[in-house]
Formats: sequence, C-alpha cells, structure tokens
Amino acid sequence: MPVLWSILTSVVVPMDDAQLIMRVACSDEHALRLLYERHAGRMYAITCRLLGNREEAEEIVQESFLDLWNRAATFEPGAGSAAGWIFTIARNRAVDRLRARATRRRTLEAVKDEVPPPTVTPERQTESMEARKAVARALAALSPEQRTVIEMAYFDGLSQSEIATRTGSPIGTVKGRTRAALEKLATLTKELA
Repeated sequence: MPVLWSILTSVVVPMDDAQLIMRVACSDEHALRLLYERHAGRMYAITCRLLGNREEAEEIVQESFLDLWNRAATFEPGAGSAAGWIFTIARNRAVDRLRARATRRRTLEAVKDEVPPPTVTPERQTESMEARKAVARALAALSPEQRTVIEMAYFDGLSQSEIATRTGSPIGTVKGRTRAALEKLATLTKELA
C-alpha cells in the first residue's frame, strides 16, 4: 500500500519536499528518488564548486542522500525549508571533506618535518670524499676542451647545441669531445676505483 500511495500521490498531486522527506522517513524509496531527481544536479554543482573535484562531489551527493534516508525522521518542518535542510547535509559533508584534506595535508607536513635526516656515518663520509677526489682527478686528466664540454653539459645543464653556440665550436666537434671525454672518464674512474 505505501508504494501504491506514493505513486498515486506523486502522479495526482505533486508533493513538496517536506512531504517527500516525511515519506522517506517511512522508508518510501520513490519519495527519495523524487528528491534526488529534484536536487541532485544542483547539489552536485555546489559541492563540485566547494571541493574543486568532480569525483568527490559525486561521492558527497551519494553520501548526502544516504544520510537523508537515514536521518529523514529528524527533519523538523517548522525549523526551515526542506530544500535548505537537504543542502545543509551536503554542505556539511563537503566542509567535512575539506577539513579532512587539510588535516591530512598538515599531518603529512608534520611527519615530513619529523623524519630525521639520514645519518651519515664516518665510513660513508670518507667514501663520498674519496669518490669526489677521484672524479676531480679524472676531470683534471682531461684536455681543457674536453673538461669544458663535460662541465657545461653536466654542471651547467646545457645541451650539445648550446655548448656549441657558447664555445663557438661546430656541433660535431662538441659531440666528438663529449664522447672522447666520457670514454676517458670511464677508463680513469675504473683505474681509480
């Protein structure tokens, strides 16, 4: 009988939102569907604007109507409009989501700040210094032209065509110097290691 009554009343006399909420409180799925059809689009637009995320806005709309289903009996018609009550549910859920985001972000930042820096053992420090010295000796063993090309490429981040422009050398010369320097560095670092 409740389903038949719901269908007849929605066809013959359209119910306002407050009446539909009262029907939802009596577990009337059709009334919930009518409320959804009336308000879901606008609710989605508002929550999407608040959250700036379509997927989250869709979730909020679904959660809001589930919440409406579970809390319909708590609606008080004299306290305000039914639409206002429905949109307050969605707004509160969206604000809760924003707060959760902010809390998550603060927590991640706090954890990041609390992570101690990696401990450098004396052995690692010695290995690192020796590696730097080996690289410096290998670079010193290059010809000045080769060293310039390597330094410009790896320390200044220049491309081979930029190096050619800055040094006034043909691109083929820069490529040749780079290749020869890398081969010499590979040999020298193997010997030094």
